[in-house]
Amino acid sequence: MKPLESGDPIRLGPYRVLAVLGEGGMGKVYVGQDGEGRPAAVKVLHPHLTHDQNLTQRFVREAEMAKAVTGAGVARVLDARTEGGRPWIATEFLTGPTLEDAVRSHGPLGEATVRALAAALALALRDIHAAGLVHRDLKPANIVLTSTGPRVIDFGIARPEHGLTLTTTGQVPVTPGFGAPEQVLGHRVGPPADVFSLGAVLVYAASGQRAYEGAHVAAVQYEVVHGEPRLDRVPPTLQPLIGPCLAKDPAARPRPDDIARYFAPPPGAEHAWRGGPIAQDISTREQGLHLLTTLVPGAVAPGGVAPGGVSRRRLLTGIAAGGAVLAAGGAVAWWNLRTPDGEGPFDIPAAVRTPKAAILDAKKGDYVLGEAPDPLWSVPSALARNTPAPLPVRDVLIVGAPKGGIAARGVVDGKLRWSAPEVVAENRYLSLSDELVAAVDGDGTLVTFVASTGRPKWTASADASSLLAADDEAVYVITRDSRVRAIGRRDGKTRWTGEAGVDLGTNAASRGEVAHGRLVIATPDGSVVALDTSDGREVWDRRDQSEDGRPKLAVSGRSLCVTGKNLSAVDITTGKTLWTAQNPEPPDGRAVSWGPPTIHGQHVYAAVIQFPIRLNLPDGKASDWVYAGLLECDPPSPLVVQGSGFWSVAVNKTGGGINVADLSDANRPPWVFRIIKNNDAYWLAADGNRVFLLDGTSLTALPVF
Repeated sequence: MKPLESGDPIRLGPYRVLAVLGEGGMGKVYVGQDGEGRPAAVKVLHPHLTHDQNLTQRFVREAEMAKAVTGAGVARVLDARTEGGRPWIATEFLTGPTLEDAVRSHGPLGEATVRALAAALALALRDIHAAGLVHRDLKPANIVLTSTGPRVIDFGIARPEHGLTLTTTGQVPVTPGFGAPEQVLGHRVGPPADVFSLGAVLVYAASGQRAYEGAHVAAVQYEVVHGEPRLDRVPPTLQPLIGPCLAKDPAARPRPDDIARYFAPPPGAEHAWRGGPIAQDISTREQGLHLLTTLVPGAVAPGGVAPGGVSRRRLLTGIAAGGAVLAAGGAVAWWNLRTPDGEGPFDIPAAVRTPKAAILDAKKGDYVLGEAPDPLWSVPSALARNTPAPLPVRDVLIVGAPKGGIAARGVVDGKLRWSAPEVVAENRYLSLSDELVAAVDGDGTLVTFVASTGRPKWTASADASSLLAADDEAVYVITRDSRVRAIGRRDGKTRWTGEAGVDLGTNAASRGEVAHGRLVIATPDGSVVALDTSDGREVWDRRDQSEDGRPKLAVSGRSLCVTGKNLSAVDITTGKTLWTAQNPEPPDGRAVSWGPPTIHGQHVYAAVIQFPIRLNLPDGKASDWVYAGLLECDPPSPLVVQGSGFWSVAVNKTGGGINVADLSDANRPPWVFRIIKNNDAYWLAADGNRVFLLDGTSLTALPVF
């Protein structure tokens, strides 16, 4: 909450404007007070957006949708008008944390409280559906815990039950992991979609973890449509109650009335919000609101000082620092929609499209069978000698810059797009949902940039020595004192800091993968450790996986492939071994060492001794692959699948080359690019029908077929 500034309205209709509650790319939310002293959250579009008919219509529609619901479980719309050409909505001001904030601050709710929450939210959904509406975006951030119980907010994308779907497949505006499968697929949405969202909300409330997780948005949505919810940390007595809500078939989900009856909270559970840490949180916020709304104009002396000696600005600063007031009624969530020109550090533009290269076809004369085509482009001195692997992020390729820092080069032509010289490239960089690039500067600060343009965004004081991994919720780093820290992507704040129980090494020696609520770390002493992403506690470990440095990791779904002394597949949530590949007998009697794994579809590829092997991912059985034993490659070689080709590297004392086999046609002669000059500094990465070669300090893009 912040004081009013020049340009902010003093009054909107009957509401005297007291403070700024929040601001986003679309508008502002104010704390208002009517003539009888009652507070309200007042939402107003930015003046420059009022000419956008679609936004204005959506704004008015939200008010109409919310007005139609009169049940006690939702935040009421008090008034809605157009003031000087700017539409505004006044909603009931709710004091209390969102469910998301409460669980994050105080941990999962107890079983009795979850039952009370389920019953209250089910009755709220019943009232919403009785009004002929579908909320369509029920999630922890849209549920406020007040002293009188949970309240549902934000009808920004609500629709009549008979209304058509808003968008096409892949463009559904719901929070990943909480929207129903039919929403993800762009199908018609009815009341059962809200029941699915309720099930996902209850999993989060009862366990502190999401029902569906993945390394990126597409992976989460895939799990929603095809995967099974994570109920392992939900109390066993609640699992059979929550599970039916998450049925893939909308017709198989229970009705809200049935949910309220099935959960049957014990007597007194409806008062759960009146005791314990959540109640204390609510009380603190109520006190802050009372202080703000009792500073009426007549009680403030010149200079903005109340009789007690506290200025309004100082009060607002204190409230903001202490988090004393949270205005709800849809006030915050509605404004979190992204806008391309958002100016705030957390207003992130959507990822640009990947410019895909043409796939070459010998039948069209694009190349001659048996001969490798020319590179698409090559830049001889594009990289620092100690650069990490190139990181494709849609239309740019992130690399370590020759003169320090990181640089982004266009994937189409290799030209420099932007650079960040303050970043320490060797401490790694990460893609955050293909929208931002995260890195660490020389002070250990986590810094982020818009991937396509290099525009700086949010930063966080992380005391980081290197980056590990990132998911939709957090960026995970190794601190300078060798601990693991989670930094929230929504606010840049530290979620937790924990001990990994192993030596993490220095200079980005440890690497990580994150999926299904597990941060898996491969360390230089040959260990693999899994931490819970919600609190940093160790869940499982596997020691002595490699004899020559850190093991290599790849993840798909719940299958984590680990290579070192063996190639094994592990259940990422439990650490249980799913299968272990049989090691071949080396001809010279040396110990076997597997190279980095690559997962593509239902197969996993890894090099062992001098040849790449392909195994079936579900069971580890050898795949019928005609090139097995024919494509010699360097054991540490990265293995890439792009287009119809399988790419691997073979090097010798003087250099090396790239072998490209056709996975779809065993009779097609392989390509051989004899272009690698540095046999100790090379890597392959691929995206958008291009394969990128790091060769010493040169960077080259190769075509695919």
